[in-house]
Amino acid sequence: MVSTLKAMQKKNSGIPEDVVHIFEGIMRKYEGAGSPGHHCAKEFNEAMEEHLTKEQRFRLFEQNGGCMGTGHDKERKAFALVNAHKTLAERLELFTKTYKRDAVLNDDNTIAVTFACSHRYHKIARDKNKSIPLPPIKSYFERCAGGRLYECQKALGIKLKIKSVDISSLNENFDNPVVYTFEIVG
Repeated sequence: MVSTLKAMQKKNSGIPEDVVHIFEGIMRKYEGAGSPGHHCAKEFNEAMEEHLTKEQRFRLFEQNGGCMGTGHDKERKAFALVNAHKTLAERLELFTKTYKRDAVLNDDNTIAVTFACSHRYHKIARDKNKSIPLPPIKSYFERCAGGRLYECQKALGIKLKIKSVDISSLNENFDNPVVYTFEIVG
């Protein structure tokens, strides 16, 4: 949450100052609670859904998504270097096999990645009765899109932008509840 707030506070973020103050207030509310980012995540995410547009959230998550730089960067960069001479379709096919991701190159110059995050909501649902409804917090899965974008960019050696995050009900599609679509921009 701290890095997302810092990104919001930048003048070029496109987030109005009065909206930024809402998020600063949420962080101040939890300052004495140890790790403020951890304790205020639910309220922060709900405020993001309420006060920011989908496009604003996507731009923030492209910069500060979940699971970015999780210690696999050397491996991803090595993968990109070894496969740089291959076509994007070939690299993507190897990426799906190597990283156990369901990723498809679409005709409209996008990549669709079907994914199930093993953290938080998905883990809670898996560990409990699958029929228990979970809070519909889109921004949690949108934040995860930033991590998938980061991973794909590093491993495939391309520049991407979040186009969409399609979330199915975990009860309908438990194994791969989210489809992230990334636009190839470079």
